[in-house]
Amino acid sequence: MDTVEASAARNHRLRAHHLDGRVLLGRVEEVVGACGVQNSPPGAWETALWNRVENCTLGAIREALYERKSLLQAWSYRGAPVVFPTDQSDVFLGTLIARAGEDPWIYTSGITGALDHLQMPFDDLFNRTKAAVGYLDGHTVRSKEALDATIAELIERDLPSDRKARWRDPSMYGDPERQTVGQAAVSFLLRPCSFSSLVVFGERQESSPTFTSFENWIGHAPDRIPDADRELVRRFVHCYGPTTLDSLRAWLGSSRKQARRLWEAASEEMEPVRFEGKTCFALSSDRESLLDASDCTARLLLLGAHDPYLDLRDRNVILQDRSLQKLVWKYVGNPGAILDGGKVVGIWKTKAIKGKIDVSMTLWDDTPHVKRKQLVALAEQYAAFRSLELRNFQLG
Repeated sequence: MDTVEASAARNHRLRAHHLDGRVLLGRVEEVVGACGVQNSPPGAWETALWNRVENCTLGAIREALYERKSLLQAWSYRGAPVVFPTDQSDVFLGTLIARAGEDPWIYTSGITGALDHLQMPFDDLFNRTKAAVGYLDGHTVRSKEALDATIAELIERDLPSDRKARWRDPSMYGDPERQTVGQAAVSFLLRPCSFSSLVVFGERQESSPTFTSFENWIGHAPDRIPDADRELVRRFVHCYGPTTLDSLRAWLGSSRKQARRLWEAASEEMEPVRFEGKTCFALSSDRESLLDASDCTARLLLLGAHDPYLDLRDRNVILQDRSLQKLVWKYVGNPGAILDGGKVVGIWKTKAIKGKIDVSMTLWDDTPHVKRKQLVALAEQYAAFRSLELRNFQLG
C-alpha cells in the first residue's frame, strides 16, 4: 500500500482545485465544476473565481451565471447554496435525492419540532411542499422569506381544517413575529426540493436573492447524466483525496447509508493508501499526482470564507494547530484564509462602506518582508476586483 505524504496531498489538492495557477476565463465552467463553489456568504463564489481565473471580473462571471446561464446556483450538498455548471445539474442535484430507507438529510433533521406540532409525518409534508413548489414553474419570488411565505400559503389551502390553525402558529425556530410554524417547515424542505430541480436561484436583485424553478430559469428540464452518482463521488475524491467514506458523508450532509451507496458507485476507481496514519482512499488515476514529491508553484492566496479548498474534513493537513483551526472554521462568520504553499498561515477580513473597503490581516508566523508586500498588493487587487477603493489596510 502506497503512503501519501501531507505535502504531496496539498500539492495535488491545489492542482485539483485550480489553485496552482490561474486559468483562462473560457475555462470557468471547468473550474466551477471541479466540486462546485459554495456561495455563502453571498459573493463567496466570486472571490473563489478571482483566485482561479485570469483577468477575472465580476461582469464576466455574472454574465455566465445570469445571462448565458452556463452556471447555475441552487441548494446542493449540505443544503448550502452552490454554483456549478448548468449542464452538470444532475451531478450536483439529482444524485443527492435520498432513496427509500435512507434517513433524512442533516439539514432537515431539525424539522422534528415542527412535525410534532403539526402532527404530520415527514413524507406527507414533503409531498405537499413539492406539489406547492410547482408554482415556481411560472413565477419568480424575491427573497427567501417571501418564498417561505408563498409556498406555506399554497400548502395551507389544502390542509385539513384541524391543521390550519397549527400551521399558522408562531414559529419555534425563527422570529415568531415574522415566521409561522408552516413557513419554518417549508424552509427546511426547500433544500431537498432543490435536488429535484424544483427551485433554483435566479438573478440577485440588489441585496435579495430570487427563486424560480430550473425549467422556468433555463427553459428546459435538466439533462440526465449516466453514472451521475459515480461522477459526484469521483469529483469529491479527486479534490479531497486521500479521503474516507465518513468525509464524503460529512461533505454531503447525508445519512451514512446514502453516502455508502454513492461511495460504492465509484469504489472500483479507488485504491487504498496510507495517509496521516490511517487507511484512506484515492482515485487510481490520481496515484501519480499524489506520489509526486515536487512542489507546486508556491502561490500566496487570499481565499474567501468557505472556499472549496477549505471545505476539507482533515483540516490538520493545511493547519495543524487546533486552536488556530477554530479561528478559520467557525460556526458562523468565517473569515478568509491566507494561504501560502497550500497551508493556512493567517486570516483576513474585509469591511465595505460607501464604495471603499477596509482589509485587515492577521499572520501567525514570521513572514518575510517580501511576502508582506505581496499581501498589500493582493489586497489592492481584491479591492479593484470588487470595484472598491482600498481605504485602510492592516497587517498584524
